[in-house]
Amino acid sequence: MPGGAALDRPAAGAARARAWAASDAGLVTLIAAGACLLHFLTASQYGYFRDELYFAACGQHLAWGYVDHPPLIAAISWFTRRMLGDSLFSLRFFPALSSGAKILLTAWMVAELEGGRFAQLLAATAVFFCPVYLSMDNFLSMNSFEPLFWMGCAAIAMRIASGGSSRLWLVFGAVAGVGLLNKHSMLFFGLAIFLGLLASSGARHLRNPWIWLGAVLALAISSPNLLWEIRNHFPTLEIFRNIARTKNVDLPWYDFIAQQALLVHPLAAPICVAGLWFFFATEQGRPYRFLGWAYVFLLLEMLVLKGRIYYMAPVYPMLFAAGAVLLEREIAARQWEWAKWAIVVPLVAGGMIAAPLAAPILPVNAAVAYSRFWDVEKVRVETSDSGVLPQFFGDMFGWRNQVAVLASVYRNLSPRDRQRCAILAGNYGEAGAVDFFGAAYGLPRAISGHNNYYLWGPRGYSGDVVITVGMRREDLQPLFGSVEQVATIRDPYAVADENNLPVFLCRLPRMPLSQAWPKLKFFG
Repeated sequence: MPGGAALDRPAAGAARARAWAASDAGLVTLIAAGACLLHFLTASQYGYFRDELYFAACGQHLAWGYVDHPPLIAAISWFTRRMLGDSLFSLRFFPALSSGAKILLTAWMVAELEGGRFAQLLAATAVFFCPVYLSMDNFLSMNSFEPLFWMGCAAIAMRIASGGSSRLWLVFGAVAGVGLLNKHSMLFFGLAIFLGLLASSGARHLRNPWIWLGAVLALAISSPNLLWEIRNHFPTLEIFRNIARTKNVDLPWYDFIAQQALLVHPLAAPICVAGLWFFFATEQGRPYRFLGWAYVFLLLEMLVLKGRIYYMAPVYPMLFAAGAVLLEREIAARQWEWAKWAIVVPLVAGGMIAAPLAAPILPVNAAVAYSRFWDVEKVRVETSDSGVLPQFFGDMFGWRNQVAVLASVYRNLSPRDRQRCAILAGNYGEAGAVDFFGAAYGLPRAISGHNNYYLWGPRGYSGDVVITVGMRREDLQPLFGSVEQVATIRDPYAVADENNLPVFLCRLPRMPLSQAWPKLKFFG
């Protein structure tokens, strides 16, 4: 009967939807959607992150390169602001999507390794609650997209190793090339893959011309950035040297490795160990052994170069996928169905406990109390005193207030002084804040000697009247005859370096600002 058939259609559609949600693909997609939703809901919880303000400024100066990063993140910032606007939700829209994409990509690798439903669920859950991804996917950053490029290459290499066409090395090269436009660390992963192939039976792939054509394609895609580096005398190498000297922490190798467990969550670390066992010690993992070697070589690279702990972060979905497949097979072989709950339930519980330390889930006062309860200060090894909040939270506070204080100083100047006044910032976060929020106050764009702001120069200012933020009096006195403190910027939630900041009004330049500019250069 037509009426009855029409009534049956919604019920049939609902049944199909339930069946899809219960399928492997549906389950993983729901977990990925949940990750995106978490970041959408927390995107506006605190404020703009320091680097987001800098990337927004870079987006106003589109180029093929920048002192401290390749061009892709600036292009994403430019596109986001024009298409979606300047809100926190808008800037963080694509990083939030990347959280779900990581889960889907990990599930793809599980399927490539012939893992089943439990392996998909376990690997997806591990990625969902991974503290470093919870942190990085909550603000606009190269780091939120970096795992997609690394693991996209890993997944393609898995497909080739399991019998896929050798022409897929061209796709590998294309992904790697775009990855190089996102972050230069793609080179480290590419080198690790090469060494991994060389150290295993995968060396046969190096005799295939398609892999070298893929390498040529990667070079071609990233060549505009390489040409920019050449024209600008490789400023990125200079910044790497400065960071290694001033910011990287010289940890003993065993501490560096132990900190990786905190990076992925201590309860998820055994899954990564199982992933290495899968690659190195099982017959099923033999075709993919080069990926296990790639992890080992990447770890050695970071230890030799004294890299920061989170530089290893993009590689872990690969180990989650392999480890989940191994655990699933061992559970099935021993018929230990109870072990599935014994693994997943603590992983979820531990992830929920750690999540407020990694993502801005709690109101700020509750986040302060929660950080104190877990004594977060004791596990910080890369920064000094960050303030009352973990550093990546503290860097979301204080910027709008800084600009408001600078605007009050600027308004107190005479009209003639305002016309020739420059705002000089000590770092790109302070300068980016002025450029992002300052137009609403009638402020001119900031100048700074920090990173790419140095290349943008003093914007034609003479230095006759300069308001400074984030600079020390002793650094200003050689440049100006008059250095007067006119305000202090305070924010209890900001990182320590951005709290109790003096604001100086400088006059009587001892030399033109264009001549003093090289003295202000700081790449780091």
